[in-house]
Amino acid sequence: MPFLPLEHPETLAAIGEMLPDNAFLLTGALRRDGNGAPDLASHPERAYNSLMVFDGSGALDSVYDKTHLVPFGEYLPMQGMLEAIGLEQLTRRRGGFSVGVTPRPLLAVSGLPPVGGLICYEAIFPGVGARSDGRPGVFVNVTNDGWFGDTTGPRQHFHQARVRAVEEGVPLVRAANNGISAVVDSSGRVVVMLGMNVKGIVDSLLPVARSAPPYALWGDGIFLFLAFLFVATLLFYGRIRPSVIR
Repeated sequence: MPFLPLEHPETLAAIGEMLPDNAFLLTGALRRDGNGAPDLASHPERAYNSLMVFDGSGALDSVYDKTHLVPFGEYLPMQGMLEAIGLEQLTRRRGGFSVGVTPRPLLAVSGLPPVGGLICYEAIFPGVGARSDGRPGVFVNVTNDGWFGDTTGPRQHFHQARVRAVEEGVPLVRAANNGISAVVDSSGRVVVMLGMNVKGIVDSLLPVARSAPPYALWGDGIFLFLAFLFVATLLFYGRIRPSVIR
């Protein structure tokens, strides 16, 4: 939602009327600390890019605030200095967006395992589970891929999100404006999908998570170990080769 739903009671009432009993809405939206007019461009309160969970009455049930912000999109490096010379990020909000708390909280949604939120390009970074407050049972990725048009960008974004399911052994539910929406199982296989620029609804059972695969247990330590083993092998064969030649 490209506005501040928590500051619009009529929006929350409409969500409650729309949802069936015992249903929940998980949606991307903006929120901010404090109260006031919903004009992010002119009010400096801390603002967040969030994944919100609304219950059947339209009440906010839980929220995850994005922790991996887009440089020059959601914030400016050296924000104060660059704003002083007239630069601004693509979201056109002075001060930029604020970073959510870490470790990343998991969302509690009735009827679902613990939900790990992934907002937009957070899905391209490995090690999500290690940065979370517990092991998620499902990833929910909400994103707007309209920035890229009908190019390789949205397709790459989707395939990178599938890798998160594989490395963590956790299914992925993805909703993408203009991009590719899908349910992916814990082995990265697509269960059901809506293609590029397709509007519609999919109904799917949620695949179950697997036991934590090696990367979910040891993370990048695996690659450090392999690098050490490679160097040790080179050194070992480098020492014995002259004696073999002699």
